[in-house]
Amino acid sequence: MANKSSERVNDSKTAHRRSQDFSALSRRILKLANRGASRVEFQHEVSKMLIEFSGCDALELRVTEDKLHYRWEVTMATHVSFRFEKLPYAKDEKGVPLPCLPDDSGLEQTCRILVGGDFDRSSPHFTKTGSFWTGNIKEVLRTRSGKEVPPDLKSNGKYSSLAMIPFVIDEKNNGLVLLKSKKRDFFTLEEVEFYEGVAQTMGIAIAGRRAQAALRERIKELSCVYGIAQLVEQPGITLERILGGIADLLPPAMRYPDISSARILLDDKEYCSPPECEETRYRLAADIVIEAETRGKVEVFYSEEKPELELELFLAEEQSLLDVVAGYIGLIIKRRQWEEEKDRLHEQLRHADRLATIGQLAAGVAHELNEPLGAILGFAQLARKSDGLPEQARKDMTKIEHATLHAREVVNKLLIFARQMPAHKTLVNLNRIVEEGLYFLESRCAKEGVELVRDLADELPDITADPAQLHQVLVNLVVNALQASSAGTKLTIRTRSSKDSVLLIVEDTGEGMSEEVRKQIFVPFFTTKDVGQGTGLGLPVVYGIVSSHGGTIGVESEKEKGSRFTVKLPTRNTRKTRTPPGHSHNKPEHTLRSQGDNTPRNTHNTRNTPLRHKGRDETEEDAK
Repeated sequence: MANKSSERVNDSKTAHRRSQDFSALSRRILKLANRGASRVEFQHEVSKMLIEFSGCDALELRVTEDKLHYRWEVTMATHVSFRFEKLPYAKDEKGVPLPCLPDDSGLEQTCRILVGGDFDRSSPHFTKTGSFWTGNIKEVLRTRSGKEVPPDLKSNGKYSSLAMIPFVIDEKNNGLVLLKSKKRDFFTLEEVEFYEGVAQTMGIAIAGRRAQAALRERIKELSCVYGIAQLVEQPGITLERILGGIADLLPPAMRYPDISSARILLDDKEYCSPPECEETRYRLAADIVIEAETRGKVEVFYSEEKPELELELFLAEEQSLLDVVAGYIGLIIKRRQWEEEKDRLHEQLRHADRLATIGQLAAGVAHELNEPLGAILGFAQLARKSDGLPEQARKDMTKIEHATLHAREVVNKLLIFARQMPAHKTLVNLNRIVEEGLYFLESRCAKEGVELVRDLADELPDITADPAQLHQVLVNLVVNALQASSAGTKLTIRTRSSKDSVLLIVEDTGEGMSEEVRKQIFVPFFTTKDVGQGTGLGLPVVYGIVSSHGGTIGVESEKEKGSRFTVKLPTRNTRKTRTPPGHSHNKPEHTLRSQGDNTPRNTHNTRNTPLRHKGRDETEEDAK
């Protein structure tokens, strides 16, 4: 009796110690999952723990995770060896994937019976919870219906003992642990039941590892978005620094940041992180679309192939992240454009206000000067007609008269700038004004070796305007362009029509001007010419005339490339008029070149490149 009591105590101690060992193994598995290991690292470590703990000769883990089905095999020889592969899996009647291969071998039939629950519960080879185990792999198994399963199990070859333990990951995913030993009767029922607990712990660990991995990815993505928001809000940061900063934030947001690189392409400019990033075939991309136009791309590259235990190289959430980032970039650019447009409009308002103030001052000065100038002119003319006046005095009176007339012309131009001079408006055709004005300017263009190109729109609407003042606008703009051009350059005169306006465009390929000069070109008496070379009233007069007609004038210019002046005049209550006879613009345009070369050339392909403002001035008087 004492011996039996002692055996029971020993068995109890052994069972308790074994229970503790299995509990410790389960904790190690959960700890590994909580550590955030990758799928490959997790399977590698778990399989190594199990085979070393069990003492088996081989171990096989089969797992279904969504669309990914794989088998991980470990064998014990002189050292532990690992092998894994993705496999096609069988499905149950509902289409749910099973951790069984779709063949008819005895092992796979047993797998399907086991996972499907279609087994004989009275058989000693099945546990209460549905695991299969045997110490002699050749034994015959029976299904619940009594149908025999082929006992070949040849795929197991040299192994005698086998334990097949299913486990659940979640509602749609499951797995199977296969423990194999060359020894007969290697397992006991008690051990198999302990392994069942370990297997269920592994299912929980796999689900937890997946959830943690997904959470880490979401945190990285949110950190990327937060970093972009902080970057954009930095005061005074340039668009180039923003795009470079976004490129730096993208690789750490990817699942494999150590092999990631990012590139942002925008309007033929490139921003890379790291700077030496190379394009590979492992690529994820999203288009940068601004106002329905694709302006560039956001791209992420991996330098290596994806791990074999991943279904896809890039996560769907990573594609969503790139789409969001591309959308943010589009919004950032539109915001910058709006800010630039706002600043431009504010500058225009300030400039218009300055010109209005100058106009008021100019009108006051002009009115104050008109009366004394009239008196000087009158007395000079009377003195010149006096009898007995010496010839030298007569010549001096003539000089006084001419100087007074010139001063009065300056006063009149100031009044035009201030919109104080009355206009005699009638229906006119802009093309006719251009043709008549260029008639007097052709010879000067040819003399200076400047190529003059007409590009006049057909059926241009008539406008209500003062023809003499429009003629002065054309002459001042053309002479202004000529003074900034040299031999071999081109001067193009265009007319165009839009929905409610007509355009006069005077474009040259001359010297251009700086932004500082552009801002002052409509200020009276501002000039870039030498002393005595200009009054600084040519362009202010143009501005005054255009404004008095309810129009606008825009200037674009770039140093060493040329300038373009665009006059826009309204067509309210007007009608269309065909181009005057003899000036059909369906024919090749006429080109005027240097004197002595009057051969016409086709110039339909004239340049129409947007330029920046240009600062020059001239009056009609200078053109004569």
